[in-house]
Amino acid sequence: MRASPHEVDYYSWTLRQAELLRKNPMTNFELFQAFVAPAIFISAAGLLVLSMNARLMGIVTRLRSFHKEKHLAVAAGKKQEAIALQSQIESIEYRAGKIKDAFFYTLLGIMGTMLTCLVLGLSLYAPQAIIVAVLIFVLSVLSMLIGMGFYISEVNISLSTVREEAKLYELIDIATIPEEDR
Repeated sequence: MRASPHEVDYYSWTLRQAELLRKNPMTNFELFQAFVAPAIFISAAGLLVLSMNARLMGIVTRLRSFHKEKHLAVAAGKKQEAIALQSQIESIEYRAGKIKDAFFYTLLGIMGTMLTCLVLGLSLYAPQAIIVAVLIFVLSVLSMLIGMGFYISEVNISLSTVREEAKLYELIDIATIPEEDR
C-alpha cells in the first residue's frame, strides 16, 4: 500500500526536523525557554485542582448531611421525605463522580507536563527526544481540556441540583404542616 502525498510530506518534514536537531542541538538557554510553557501549565493546573478540591469538599459535606437527614427521616417514619432525600443523594453522588473525573484528567495532564520537562532535559543528550516531548505536551493539554469539560459539566449540573433541593424543601415544608391547616 502506498502512502499518500500528505503522509510522505509529513514523514520527510519529521526527518528534516530530526536532522536539524541533531546538527544543532538545543542550547541550555533554549532548553530553559522550552521549560517555561510546561511550568506555567503545571501552575495553572494546580490552581484548578485546588478549586476542584474545594468544590468536592462542599459536595461531600452536603452528601453527609443528606445521609444523616435521610437516616433521621427513616427513623421518624417519614417515607416521602426519605425518598426525596435519596433522590438528592443520587444527584450529589453523580456530581461527585464528575469532579472525580475532572481531577483524574487534570492530574494526568499535570503528570504529562512534568514528563514533558523530563524529556526536554533528555533532549540535551538525545535531540530527537524533542519530538516525543511535543507529543507528550499536546496529549497533556488535551487531558487538561477533558478535565475542564467534566468540571464545566459538574457546574451546570450543580445549578439543577439547587433547583431540586428547593423542591425538596417545599415537600418537607408541606409534609410538616398539619392536615387541618392545609
